[in-house]
Amino acid sequence: MFERGFMDYHADRFTDFSLMFYEDNKLVALLPASIHGDEIRSHGGLTYGGIISGNKMKQHRMNDCFDALETFLRENNIKSLLYKRIPYIFYKAPADEDLYPLQIKGAKLIRRDVSTTIDLTNPSKMPKGRKAQISRAKRENISIEESNNFEKFLELENKILSERHNTKAVHSAEELRLLKSRFENRIHLFIATKDNSLLAASLIFEYDNLVHTQYMASSELGRELGALDLLISTLMEKYKNKKYFDFGISTEQNGTIFNTGLCAQKESFGGHTVCYDFYEWRL
Repeated sequence: MFERGFMDYHADRFTDFSLMFYEDNKLVALLPASIHGDEIRSHGGLTYGGIISGNKMKQHRMNDCFDALETFLRENNIKSLLYKRIPYIFYKAPADEDLYPLQIKGAKLIRRDVSTTIDLTNPSKMPKGRKAQISRAKRENISIEESNNFEKFLELENKILSERHNTKAVHSAEELRLLKSRFENRIHLFIATKDNSLLAASLIFEYDNLVHTQYMASSELGRELGALDLLISTLMEKYKNKKYFDFGISTEQNGTIFNTGLCAQKESFGGHTVCYDFYEWRL
C-alpha cells in the first residue's frame, strides 16, 4: 500500500507530502503523507499510514524522529498532523515505538475503527449455521475462481453499497485494473458463480503475512445459497500459510457508527477485533 505504484494511482486527488527521516545520512524511517491546507494526513488516500521503519529502529531513534518531525512541521507552518497508525497485524515484527512520542507530544486518539481479523494459526470455531451455509453452497455446485472482470464485480458491489449505505466503491473498474497490472501477485479478485451467474465476490490484497479483504459483496441469491460463506472459507484454506485474514472495518461515519450485523457476520468466521486508530497532533 505504501509503494508508489499504489499510492500514485490517485495522485490527482492528493498533494503528496511524504517525508523521509535520516540519521547520519542514512534513511531510518518514512512517513507517507499528504497535505491539506495547514494539516498533514498520513496519508489522505490510504486506510492507514504511520511511520514505517526497519528492524534497526530503536525507541530513542523514534523519539528523535518525532522531534525532527515537529521542527519540520513548525518550519512549514503546519498546524496539525492526522496520524493513522499501522495496525499491528501488518507488522513483520513488534513496532510500537511511535506510541510513546505520540503521547509525549500530546497527540490525542480521535477515532477508532473496528476491524475483524482471523488468526489463521488459531481460528475460533465457526457456528453451526455458518458451516451449514458452506455445506449448502457445495451442494448447489457453486464454483469459486479468480477473475479479472472488475466491471461485473463493481456492478454487484455498488448495487449492495447503494442499497444499504447510499454510497459506492472507492475504486473504479479502471483503477482496479491498473492496480492489478502493477501488483499482479498481490491483488486478486475471487468470485462465486452458479450457472455463469455472479453470486458473490471478494477483492483481496495479499501481504507477506496477511490477507485483507478490500471488498466483499453477495447478491440476494448468493446469501440464500451460502455463496459468500463458501468463498471466504475457500480463501481461508487457500491462504492458511498466512498469519492473519483481515476483513476490514465494520464502523461507519468516521468510526461513530457500529454496524453490528456486518461485524457479527465477520466474527462468525472465527475473527476477533483489531482496531484502526487515528491520532491528532496539534502543534
